[in-house]
Amino acid sequence: MRLYALCDQDMLDSNGVSLDAFLELAKTHKAEIIQYRAKNADIAYIKQQLIHIRKNFDGFVIVNDSYELVEFCDGVHIGQEDLRAIDEDIFKAIRVLREVINSDKILGLSTHNEEEILQANEMDLNYIGLGAYRDTSTKSDVSHVLGKELDVLAAKSKHLVAAIGGVRLDDRFDNVAYHVIGSGLLK
Repeated sequence: MRLYALCDQDMLDSNGVSLDAFLELAKTHKAEIIQYRAKNADIAYIKQQLIHIRKNFDGFVIVNDSYELVEFCDGVHIGQEDLRAIDEDIFKAIRVLREVINSDKILGLSTHNEEEILQANEMDLNYIGLGAYRDTSTKSDVSHVLGKELDVLAAKSKHLVAAIGGVRLDDRFDNVAYHVIGSGLLK
C-alpha cells in the first residue's frame, strides 16, 4: 500500500490536531504525498501552510484547488465542481489549468464513476482520485459509495488511481496505486 495523506485544515481544527502533529503521523505511516485542503481559508493562510509542509515533509506536496499557489508545491488536485468553475467544458478547463501549472507539476482530478474516468483518460493528468469507497464524515456531499466496485472501475483508468473517501490503512485493492487517508490517520 502506498499512502497519499489528505491534510484537511477543517478536520485538523475540529479534532484539535496541529499541522505538525499531522505531518508526524504522515511520516510515521510513510506517506509519499500530502494534499493540503483548506476550503474555508484565504489564499495567504494556504500559502503559509504549504510553505510549512514543504519545509517539514520530504514527499510530494499537492494543493487542493488553489492552483494559483502551485509554485509552493508539486501540483494541484481539483474536484469536478471546481474544474467546471474554470470552464464548463471540462476538457478546456484541464487544458487551461495545465497551461497555468505547467507540465512539470502534478495534476490530479476527482472522479466518481465510469463516465468521469473515461473522460479523464482523454485529459493531461497524472492521476485520478476515485471514490468514495465508503461513507466518510469529512465530505457531506458523497452521493454514491462505490465499495468493491471502486477497484473494478480503477482498472478502466489509464492514469494512476488514488482511492478516496473512507479508505482505511488496511484496505486492499488490485488496481489502485494510492490509498488516500485523511481523518483515518488521526485514529
